[in-house]
Amino acid sequence: MLSQIENDQVNPSINTLRALSDALDTPLYHFFKEDTQEHMVVTPDTRKTIGTKSLPDVTYELLTPDTRGSIEFCMMVIPSSTSSNTHPQSHTGEEVAFLYSGESVELETDTQTFTLRQGDSIRIPAETPHIWHNRRNSTVQVIFAITPPSF
Repeated sequence: MLSQIENDQVNPSINTLRALSDALDTPLYHFFKEDTQEHMVVTPDTRKTIGTKSLPDVTYELLTPDTRGSIEFCMMVIPSSTSSNTHPQSHTGEEVAFLYSGESVELETDTQTFTLRQGDSIRIPAETPHIWHNRRNSTVQVIFAITPPSF
């Protein structure tokens, strides 16, 4: 599998990348290939994506040009009846999330469950285990910022 990933024969799922990240004790963002050319504008065609847009799986799109700054913006796309992972995840940094599109999404932490409606946002403190659930019949898009970058 690693050879196929290295040779661009397959796109690993987010769960596969998380497993590799954990095994290598490396932040997930290190798997992004960095462009040598400095650029500021990110278009839908130039976004770096984790996951496969054609499969019914959660994808993450990097909205910032790279992960070298002090903050990163990403968009998580969650298909209908899907969760962001099989178990809660946490980050070393603070995260703020905004439900950009979709009727609603649930954020489950170790102590509470929050329902966000389109246009709502939430701050997730550092090191808070959490998981996203899309229980609706349509895709949702959640834009989030993490500082420092750790994705």
